[in-house]
Amino acid sequence: MKYLRAAKGGLTQERVAEQLNVSTSLIAKFETARLVPVEDTARSLDEFFGSGDLIQGLALDVRKMGPPEWFRPWPELERDAASLRSHEPTYVPGLLQTEAYARAVLAVGLHTPDEVERHLAIRLERQTAVFGQEKPPVCTFTVDECALLRGDQAIMREQLAHLAQMSRQPRLSVHVVPRSAGFYAGLTGNFVLASVPGEGEVAYLEDPLDGKVITDPDRLAAMARTWEAIRSVALPRDLSRDLILRMASEL
Repeated sequence: MKYLRAAKGGLTQERVAEQLNVSTSLIAKFETARLVPVEDTARSLDEFFGSGDLIQGLALDVRKMGPPEWFRPWPELERDAASLRSHEPTYVPGLLQTEAYARAVLAVGLHTPDEVERHLAIRLERQTAVFGQEKPPVCTFTVDECALLRGDQAIMREQLAHLAQMSRQPRLSVHVVPRSAGFYAGLTGNFVLASVPGEGEVAYLEDPLDGKVITDPDRLAAMARTWEAIRSVALPRDLSRDLILRMASEL
């Protein structure tokens, strides 16, 4: 894109962002390959630069190297959802992770450095797709307090501050399940419930090998009951934010 900007008279990132009605930081992330433009944005970029389908084709190629087949349906459902209910007992939820935290989490697995960066770009792109909308979904996150204690101090200080900041958004709430809750239903694993217009209720489950989108009504009902059980032992929104900020100050 730097070349295309230069060929169009040396346009600035700010000018391109203004024309596409997006943030300058988003354009910068496209140019540094930290994010891949979604289909509509890639098309708009090609139309603006008069580059045929160059950007669309490059974005498609990158996506082919991106998430595994079993994961590909989920980002679109996640983006189009009217509401998301997410529980995570082990890590900060992916949609709420900072870049540094996400990179640290991804690097723990068996990925090569290049794979870490590709997966990181996908994760950051998902965040933009969900929260960058004019009307993002109503999001409710529950996260185990122990998950907020795990990680490098400097990374966690930034992550906790980001988590507290995100929890102030009007359509987003974060609820911490305190250690005092003891054993509770959510310790069995993470999951996300999504209410998607035209699709109804769907869910996403992940294990160490892969993940799957759940549409079976009985399983969805059971997961909804589990969600309610988790939510009943989690702290209210404001008390959760107070706890998060206190934990950040103690690092």
